[in-house]
Amino acid sequence: MRKTKQFTAIIEREEKGYVSLCPELDIASQGNTIEEARSNLVEALELFFQTADPSEIQDRLITEVRIATHSF
Repeated sequence: MRKTKQFTAIIEREEKGYVSLCPELDIASQGNTIEEARSNLVEALELFFQTADPSEIQDRLITEVRIATHSF
């Protein structure tokens, strides 16, 4: 059975599309739509896990990410 882990996806609107970021691994992608940006980020993460050395994954992995909004 394949082990899975959840990661955060932050998706922001830019001038001509969307940028997606996984802060736990500092991997980003982009797309013309929110869904495309998310899908491209998933693909980038899959490729990273397929090709990265386990020590690189350990070095890059941030195990605690907190996202909060504040009113000013």
